[in-house]
Amino acid sequence: MLIFAHEYCKNGNMKKTNIAIFVSGSGSNCENIIRYFASSEYVTTALVVSNKSDAPALDKAARLNVATAVVNKSELNDAELMTALLKQYDIDFIVLAGFLPLIPDFLIESYPHRIVNIHPSLLPKYGGKGMWGHHVHEAVKAAGETETGMTVHWVTPVCDGGDIIVQYKVALSPDDSVDDIAEKEHRLEMEYFPGVIEQLLNDIF
Repeated sequence: MLIFAHEYCKNGNMKKTNIAIFVSGSGSNCENIIRYFASSEYVTTALVVSNKSDAPALDKAARLNVATAVVNKSELNDAELMTALLKQYDIDFIVLAGFLPLIPDFLIESYPHRIVNIHPSLLPKYGGKGMWGHHVHEAVKAAGETETGMTVHWVTPVCDGGDIIVQYKVALSPDDSVDDIAEKEHRLEMEYFPGVIEQLLNDIF
């Protein structure tokens, strides 16, 4: 396991809610969430975890002074290692923002209704194994859907099978390309995902 930084924020004696963001790719959602909570008195993005050492999300997090860690598949599934890592940063809540590996059962059990995922379709449509990124948007296009959207759901051992928290929709045109569909859906993520997280944290903590 590689850890690139070891700092996290505390505000005086007030215990903030510390979130960890798990990400595999470019990190546009990750960066958006970090910036959203940067000035919060109640929430700190304490850690960004990736399964890929070359994920651009890690550089974005580091530039925003958020600690980062890389875990490979075996490390992700190592209960002792992951528990220690999350304890080190006093993590209260986990956000999956384009994280491709399945979350191991021990983490789900340790964080009951404390792990959320964003999916780029209106689940239960176009979810499950292999349905991520452009694969989803290609399937939406191939099916001739007249709308698509984003889904935020609780994480369970079933891939994309957790209870839906909220969905946001956008209309599609027959002329929309796969890239057009991806862009429309992504705009929803940028607009709504951080606020959904904030509302969940307000409800829970």
